[in-house]
Amino acid sequence: MIDWDRVRELHNEIGEEAFEEVLTLFVEEVDDALARLRMADAADVRMAEFHFLKGAALNLGLREMADVCGRAEELAGEDTKTDEIRAGVLSDFPEAIATLREVWRDKV
Repeated sequence: MIDWDRVRELHNEIGEEAFEEVLTLFVEEVDDALARLRMADAADVRMAEFHFLKGAALNLGLREMADVCGRAEELAGEDTKTDEIRAGVLSDFPEAIATLREVWRDKV
């Protein structure tokens, strides 16, 4: 679920042009983080990537994704297996971004 109030708030704070730039940069950074997460073997690396993705998701109103990444961050910090959650994040995060990009103009 996307917190459209957060998206509107950010859009109103920075304006149309800057919002497009932020969204583009966000997608690039998330893509890089997802690539690192895909390859991460060490728990501390997974924890750092989940932490980054949690923050990125919160900044753009992707609350459910932030919650999932937060839980995965906790598990990785405990050196608990996160393979299932990681697989979900790797598939669901790009879908959430696509929805955000497709729908935000109608919601703002």
